Amino acid sequence: MSTCFLLPVAAQVPNDNIEQRRVLRQNEAATSATTDCTVQWSCVDETLTGKCIEYHNDQWFEFTPRTSGRYFVNIEGQKCRDTRGVQLVVLTGQPCEPATYRVLSCTSLGSQDDVFVTLDSLRAGQPYLLNVDGYLKDFCQFTITVSDKPRGLPALTPPQVASVAPSTSRVVSLRWTLPDSLGAPREFRVLRREAAEFRAAAVAAVPVQRTTYGATSPEYTWTDTLTAPGRYLYQVVTEEVEGRAPAIVHQQWYAYSLPLLPSDKARVQAAAEAARRATKTQQSWERRSHRARMKRLAGQRH
Repeated sequence: MSTCFLLPVAAQVPNDNIEQRRVLRQNEAATSATTDCTVQWSCVDETLTGKCIEYHNDQWFEFTPRTSGRYFVNIEGQKCRDTRGVQLVVLTGQPCEPATYRVLSCTSLGSQDDVFVTLDSLRAGQPYLLNVDGYLKDFCQFTITVSDKPRGLPALTPPQVASVAPSTSRVVSLRWTLPDSLGAPREFRVLRREAAEFRAAAVAAVPVQRTTYGATSPEYTWTDTLTAPGRYLYQVVTEEVEGRAPAIVHQQWYAYSLPLLPSDKARVQAAAEAARRATKTQQSWERRSHRARMKRLAGQRH
């Protein structure tokens, strides 16, 4: 039985316009929604964000730190029409004057997980603009907080799922390395999300190993056994002590499909052969058309 996810009907938020941007104070949680929001095209510049952002239903926030340092934008409690979640741009500059903008961070989530975006070296007294939009035209409710403490997962773009070749093996082997720069986390969490699912789920906790000399072991492996076909994103995240932000040390897609039955193989082969014949016919027609065109042009010259 299929299910349908519906967002409650909500009015357009006031901070749909940059002139009414919502001011965030440190550690203050603000709940909002992108439904019915529109884009002030004179206040954005897509050339600054490239392929990261496709504006559709954005809204604006502003944050001014009291002290300089590192801050985290925590995005939590997403409830979206699709699986894509929100996208976030953090920038400096004069509101609605794109020529003055400088982009500090551009993030497209691609899921509804609770995530954080790290902002390093923010300056005390400097206003920062935050633009939140539904990623790839998604419609979302969410809670946003600018804090000195991270919550959720690091926001990191996953690899392309389209590049993963399907496998008929249900056994998935993950391998990753612990960089020296991360020190000694408490353990690793292995997260798994099927492509159509909204959020990732923790499927394992892998302890940090130590060598005979007391140092942390750099190499790790873990094996999963899937129970259903699908495309699965695996992420390995460090579980840190208080005060340290977790990090994603490995992520990969795995596509599991059932072996084809002999009748299915015959249908696949027949479809491939039909496609080859169609391509050959099209190429033959294009060659004849080209020769006829060249002949007409030659006749027109005489």
